[in-house]
Amino acid sequence: MFFNRLRHPDVKQEYDDRLLELINHLKEEWDHAAQTQEAVADSDMEMEQETALARRKYFFIYKEARIRKIKNYQIQPSVISYDHDNFE
Repeated sequence: MFFNRLRHPDVKQEYDDRLLELINHLKEEWDHAAQTQEAVADSDMEMEQETALARRKYFFIYKEARIRKIKNYQIQPSVISYDHDNFE
């Protein structure tokens, strides 16, 4: 049993890292869908549904990460706003 543990790296950590990558990807996908919906003057029901689906995918995976108590130590680019210079 001890030798089996030496051959396999920490599987939980590997899947936690994959989950964090998926969360970041889904957040970018959701942001892109929302920006597209805002940019199009004549958005239809399909576009709204795509944005809602991207949002639900993100929150589903986000909730799973919260249950697993995963911490992300990087800031997502969508959180940082470059619109203003002061950081007060």
